[in-house]
Amino acid sequence: MEVTIDKNSGYCFGVEYAIKMAEDEMAHSSTLYCLGDIVHNDMEVKRLNEQGLRVISREDLADLKDCKVLIRAHGEPPETYRLAMENNITLIDASCPVVLKLQNRVKTAHDKMQDDNGQVVIYGKKGHAEVIGLVGQTNEEALIVSEEKDLELLDFNRPVTLFSQTTKSTKGFYALKESIENKMHQKAEVVDFQANDSICRQVSNREPQLERFSQEHDLILFVSGKKSSNGKALYAVCKTHNPKSYFIESEAEVLPEWLEGVNSVGICGATSTPMWLMEQVADFIKKAN
Repeated sequence: MEVTIDKNSGYCFGVEYAIKMAEDEMAHSSTLYCLGDIVHNDMEVKRLNEQGLRVISREDLADLKDCKVLIRAHGEPPETYRLAMENNITLIDASCPVVLKLQNRVKTAHDKMQDDNGQVVIYGKKGHAEVIGLVGQTNEEALIVSEEKDLELLDFNRPVTLFSQTTKSTKGFYALKESIENKMHQKAEVVDFQANDSICRQVSNREPQLERFSQEHDLILFVSGKKSSNGKALYAVCKTHNPKSYFIESEAEVLPEWLEGVNSVGICGATSTPMWLMEQVADFIKKAN
């Protein structure tokens, strides 16, 4: 049986950078706090926890003083930085540069919309860490939409500026963009609409890559944490182009019957999936063969 790991899968540079910053800091510090899971992968979180990384919530942050806290790649709202200053917390800021740039664009758009009576709209998952950081740039005024029915939140008689969470589906973003345009064209007056494709190209480029990869193998094992929005989106790409695609968190979830009559297995993952975990799955399959 041929077993191949997709060379384009694994950490994006933002996640890789955040983990390196955490490991470098823990090399000379017994404990480092992290505001939320550093990556949406339980096995990697466990590995880093064993090195001294302690995950905390935003509620926990308010009670901490005189310590170091890592900001993960997802970024944080302005309130986090204010609280850290008040509590004498040293922030190890590993916010992804792509996310920081988007935060600035969202803030600029929101400031402009104050004069135009407009709306900033974010295509993303409500409650997602990155989305919380983006909405924080707008004094919590941005509207969050994740599907067609959420467009009921918008007033189509007022200007709209649309952005996307960096890890969302390109296809989903352009479908929503088209829906907004159609609804605006039904109005008597022309209303300003700006759509900004702010999806990270490290993410969007993986979709066509996975389309090809999933069709090159009899069976696809997509390795990802179940909390990963990016993982769900990329797995859907694999499943569409290869019905024999399975979402797993580790090799422990692989069922023997999946491998029956299979000549080639492709292993891939999300931008939050460590390479060591995909290699672990590959080794398991080779030994099971």
